[in-house]
Amino acid sequence: MKVLLTGGKGMLGRTICRVLGDRFEIVPSDLPEADITDEECIDRVIADERPDAVIHCAAMTAVDKCEEAVDFAYKLNARGTANVAAACNRRGVRLIAISTDYVFAGDSDRPYCEFDAANGGNTVYGKSKFAGEELVRQLCPDHCICRISWLYGFGGPSFVHAMMNLADGSRPVLKVVADQHGNPTSALAVARQLGHLLERPKLRGTFHMTCEGEATWAEFAEEIFRVAGRRQAIQPCTTDEFPRPAPRPKNSRLDKMMFRISGLPPMPDWREALAEFMKLEFSV
Repeated sequence: MKVLLTGGKGMLGRTICRVLGDRFEIVPSDLPEADITDEECIDRVIADERPDAVIHCAAMTAVDKCEEAVDFAYKLNARGTANVAAACNRRGVRLIAISTDYVFAGDSDRPYCEFDAANGGNTVYGKSKFAGEELVRQLCPDHCICRISWLYGFGGPSFVHAMMNLADGSRPVLKVVADQHGNPTSALAVARQLGHLLERPKLRGTFHMTCEGEATWAEFAEEIFRVAGRRQAIQPCTTDEFPRPAPRPKNSRLDKMMFRISGLPPMPDWREALAEFMKLEFSV
């Protein structure tokens, strides 16, 4: 099976190539040869490559920068995604589009499942990604939308890499937010699950693709340092102590109902996935 990958130079794209390259013919694409904001360009790339499926990873994911560059966020995350979806539909190609937990408001007291109503949440990033989701649904019926959250992977940038860099012995205590909850998620686990979706070509719809189990950022950091064998003290703090241009959701937890009712294997526990990644990335 031939799979075209947009955003092939990004963290998830690189991991997909590494994990799935021996099972599928992965064709990574990225700027400048594959500009998703140029409708004719991305249509030509898909027409020339003639893939069986497209995994659409390309996006503007810098949450705070989206608040400053609103038009560009929508140009890339909404208009660009529409261009990919329309081209896939014209060419009869299945589309697997990567999305985010930010499409939810983040104020629920339980994990969000795929059937909960999303509206783009409270950020430009979330609203532009949700607009992209809606355009995929309108323009390409043969699709899967995969929402991920708290992602880390080879080479970063990610929370894991940031914590490892900060724990260099120069800081007696690190303040880490403890009132946001989510599912720390390894790009390795996401790539493997995308492989299962590729092998089930009749599956369609929206899937949540985060690791099982939950943590706060502070608990996530504690586990990173435990696995790495680093003695780094952590002081839990509130979100309000770290004001950012874009508000962060208090609840980023995603329930994987669609995996269960579709007969797909479950995602791994986040601690097990983190331990595997840390061994490969940091040799711990």
